Amino acid sequence: LMKGGLVLPLSLANAGETVLVARVGGRPDVKKHLEDLGFVPGAEISVVSSHEGDMIISLKEARLAVTREMAGKIMVQN
Repeated sequence: LMKGGLVLPLSLANAGETVLVARVGGRPDVKKHLEDLGFVPGAEISVVSSHEGDMIISLKEARLAVTREMAGKIMVQN
């Protein structure tokens, strides 16, 4: 991960942005679920669209829908 990059929740990223996962928060079961989906530190996420905090993101070769609540647990940086 880049040093000095501002770490923010994924929910604040804009459509068209590509960000890196810094860390994942939440309860252990939620964290494990997100990690199983590929939300691990250093993973690259592209934000396809964002509507009131609910997002469609591209991760690896998959497109995933992420709720605002879930996006708030995924900390990212540019």
